[in-house]
Amino acid sequence: MKRSTRARRGLTRRTSAAIMASVSMLAMGFTGVAAHADPEPAPTEQALADYIAAGRKAAPVAGTGSACNSGSGAGSGNGSGDCYGGSGSSSGLSGGYASDTVGYGPAQTAWLSAFAYGLSNPDVAPPGTNDWNCKPTESHPRPVVALHGTWMNAYNGFAFMGQPMKDAGFCVFTFNYGRSNLIQGGGVGALLPGVMGTSYIQDSAKQVATFVDRVLAATGASEVDIVAHSQGGSMANWYTKYEGGAGKVGKLITFGSTHHGTSLDGIGALGRAINNFGIDILGFVELFVGHAGIQQTIGSDFTNRLNAAGDTVPGIEYTVVGTRYDEVTTPFELTFLKPGPGATVNNIVLQDGCDSDISDHLTLMYSPRALSIALRALDPVGHPRLDCTFNPWLIGGGGSI
Repeated sequence: MKRSTRARRGLTRRTSAAIMASVSMLAMGFTGVAAHADPEPAPTEQALADYIAAGRKAAPVAGTGSACNSGSGAGSGNGSGDCYGGSGSSSGLSGGYASDTVGYGPAQTAWLSAFAYGLSNPDVAPPGTNDWNCKPTESHPRPVVALHGTWMNAYNGFAFMGQPMKDAGFCVFTFNYGRSNLIQGGGVGALLPGVMGTSYIQDSAKQVATFVDRVLAATGASEVDIVAHSQGGSMANWYTKYEGGAGKVGKLITFGSTHHGTSLDGIGALGRAINNFGIDILGFVELFVGHAGIQQTIGSDFTNRLNAAGDTVPGIEYTVVGTRYDEVTTPFELTFLKPGPGATVNNIVLQDGCDSDISDHLTLMYSPRALSIALRALDPVGHPRLDCTFNPWLIGGGGSI
């Protein structure tokens, strides 16, 4: 009897330790604090399958249950298949809003300095964007919509890429989406003025739908191309499938995007496994990282619904970039897409052909090679060459320190 009691106490202590480790590392994962420079070994296909299978169901949340509606198919625009709450969501609170940029911040080559500037100047635009008098040309008929990621904003998402895309002849537009406060489910990060992209991803996709329509009306174009980082990519994918964007997007170019969720170096998978034992650990973590953070874990209602009918939408050309040093979208292979009927997909590992670029999830958008991949995807004739330079992990430097 005493041995059994000691065993149970030991198990409880080990479980508590695992939970606390999960909370700490998941919260730090979105800011890169807990990152490491060496890439993790690729998991086996069976391991990924086990991760995903473990997340099919989660612990019920008192008073909420799962609220994942079925939707009505890709590109319908009227059946969003919303998955609010459930799968570890601690609250049914919804909210958040989008906002236009005001003024411009300086060009940046390093992610760390751009992130700091964006925190204290949350509303400025990255240089090269949001010229509402810009008109597409015959050689570049589609304007570019640039979408930032979780805990980022329009400025620090594209302070490096914005001006070069403009200089290459593209009309580039961006905005701040998913702005929310702690009460609206944005997590503690939302207490900082420059932290955005934290509210429910479905709400943010609706904000993107409104913004794209504004861009089309202002430019006279019939379609846009989208360049997106992290959550911006999976959210844009939701937009094309469930918010009427299928016929309005020509190319979708994503970097480190959570198309199939993330384990956050295994922490998200562990948290979801704990959820399945009846302990709402993900709901607790959600109080810190916000709704969008939890929605992007492997096996969430959102990721399951996002890919329920396949990875892609007919008629869209996808370029999907991942980095082996990604510490947020893990395993990094989960960012890649499988082409469905009528779609083309080019999955690119950033380091293939360029071992010197050690960009991680955050510095990916400050990599000259990543910029050259974006430009080639947008205009392969005008920008066929790919750059290869050293780009430091975590700090980022536009090819230098």
